[in-house]
Amino acid sequence: MQSFANDTDAARALKTKYEEIKRAIGTVIVGQDEVVSNLIISILCNGHSLLVGVPGLAKTLLVKTVADVLDLSFKRIQFTPDLMPSDITGAEILNEQRQFHFIKGPIFANIILADEINRTPPKTQAALLEAMQERNVTTGGMLHKLPAPFFVLATQNPIEQEGTYPLPEAQLDRFMFQIWLDYPSFKEEVDIVRNTTGAIESVLPKVLGGDDIIYFQDLVRRVPVPDNVLEYAVGLVHKTRPSSAGAPAATTQYVSYGAGPRASQYLILGAKCHALLNGKFSPDIEDVQAMAIPVLRHRVVRNYKAEAEGITQEGLIKQLL
Repeated sequence: MQSFANDTDAARALKTKYEEIKRAIGTVIVGQDEVVSNLIISILCNGHSLLVGVPGLAKTLLVKTVADVLDLSFKRIQFTPDLMPSDITGAEILNEQRQFHFIKGPIFANIILADEINRTPPKTQAALLEAMQERNVTTGGMLHKLPAPFFVLATQNPIEQEGTYPLPEAQLDRFMFQIWLDYPSFKEEVDIVRNTTGAIESVLPKVLGGDDIIYFQDLVRRVPVPDNVLEYAVGLVHKTRPSSAGAPAATTQYVSYGAGPRASQYLILGAKCHALLNGKFSPDIEDVQAMAIPVLRHRVVRNYKAEAEGITQEGLIKQLL
């Protein structure tokens, strides 16, 4: 872990490391620049992310690549209808000395890929989401702390609804970002096919370790925020609530429930990190706006009128901006 004379030097070092991370990931993942940026921001803010995209868009490969570049332990959990909570957290077994011994589950890693989280029943989803929030696991009355840093990057398939258990809004709120992956452009897809059908495999450098990430997470927290930026973020979240006094017409017409205070917290944290990664030492309103869609997308619940008229969450958020 490198030491820095002051926070200004650390901020410059973080920007340099961020550019190295993006270059390294770019050798494996073609395009998806905004997706990669948001993933890195959520990690540096100590938040979790939900990746939504149709099959075959390299969601799993992206998460594995991020874990490799960040030199963190990585575990993949494939969520299925018969998955039990103990399959995630671990269980106590009777050893040869007839004493109970805790066997750690796959959740004891730095980065967890929760693949197709909506394919498992609510009881198993809740076991993962509890660990996300508390960052520990309780079994047999004993508390087991999860390693630090700890991130859950969950994936969800938006097109297959049969046999799925959609995450309730209260559980979606645990995720800092909901990140949408779209199809690559024609040129990007040509590059993807060229890179993945040859004999050469990319060797990824280790850019940051666990201690570095914990240090930079603290650095993000120390970034000062002007009052007008803080008030803008809170005001934006208030605009998503139909019951709010200053709610615009779009919100009162099309929104059932708006975002809670956690959205304001994540907007400011994300804006702080976004500012650092773009060479600024304090966030401005543009940094908050850059975080608005991934932070608010899964926290704004549309009503039937919005669905009938084809009004999307992104469209509503853009109107509020």
